[in-house]
Amino acid sequence: MSAGNYLVWIDLEMTGLDPEKERIIEMATLITDSELNLVAEGPVIALHQPDSLLNAMDEWCTRTHGESGLTKRVRESKVSAAEAEQQTLAFLKEHLEPGKSPLCGNSIGQDRRFLVKYMPELEDFFHYRNLDVSTIKELGPPLASGRVGRRKEKGQPPGPGRHS
Repeated sequence: MSAGNYLVWIDLEMTGLDPEKERIIEMATLITDSELNLVAEGPVIALHQPDSLLNAMDEWCTRTHGESGLTKRVRESKVSAAEAEQQTLAFLKEHLEPGKSPLCGNSIGQDRRFLVKYMPELEDFFHYRNLDVSTIKELGPPLASGRVGRRKEKGQPPGPGRHS
């Protein structure tokens, strides 16, 4: 299979949802082929962040990242966002050409906002397209029931967004 047909899956954990105020605290990367067979597993990296950011996390992040041990790993980590970006780029460049693979993941649009802000070189490595698993999860039931995807009017152009 051509490296241009590979999918890159990234999962970020952050201190919150606003890239203007929050930071990336962990990232994981996988490469699969178009049939979702694992091609390569990249590093899982905890990124150091100051206690001031970790102590300001909302209740959900504090509980979830605390219970998983992530907050402790972040405090102990010596890896900066720039170092994590370069490690991930090095991994991707072993397997892929820049600009060919879409960025994939759950709510990947949110992760991409953080990549634009804190890891622009990594974000630029990907094709502009996204494969967002959360969209598939949202549309799965309506698609399976046949409620989505059928055009009723024949020969008429669709209204804006109606048949996207």
